Amino acid sequence: MARKPLAISLNRRGTPPGGALSRAGSLSLRCSKSPGVRQVPGIGGLAFWMTAAMTRTSPFGHPFLLGFDEIEQALDRVSKAANDGYPPYNIERLPRTESEPERLRITLAVAGFTREQLDVMLEESQLVVRGRQVDERERQFLHRGIAARQFQRTFLLADGMEVLGADLANGLLSIDLVRPEPDRIVRKIDIGARG
Repeated sequence: MARKPLAISLNRRGTPPGGALSRAGSLSLRCSKSPGVRQVPGIGGLAFWMTAAMTRTSPFGHPFLLGFDEIEQALDRVSKAANDGYPPYNIERLPRTESEPERLRITLAVAGFTREQLDVMLEESQLVVRGRQVDERERQFLHRGIAARQFQRTFLLADGMEVLGADLANGLLSIDLVRPEPDRIVRKIDIGARG
């Protein structure tokens, strides 16, 4: 079945000379040959015409990709958590040495936090770093530019990843991770005969 192209037309009303929209003006988007089209009111007089049911195609919807539902859910969780920019962090790959395997190091900038105010937890397949600072009520500030903050930063770990340890120095929290070399498994599957 061939897909028909979706025709979109822009319509501006109440536009002053120069093409900018006035506060009283409106912008409407119309999709032709789409049965499920409805109008959604916008902010400040803008109106958009959109399809009633918007669907997102999944990269894991291919029939050869079986059992990847958890990965899709994990990607959704990560994309929602990625919007918060505090605290800033780096992830670096540390090369293999004679005494240590190849590692990953997550470094978070947590200046102002003490060891007691930080928690590093492994919850199922997620590494969760939390910071809690308590607002000191007994102190009287003439100017306050440094606020007591709280944060939670979550990193989704692949199967088999292990946390080696965490270290806090000079306002930087470093967490080392390692992935042990997996055993290569090759197994012959016998083919049976059905009745």
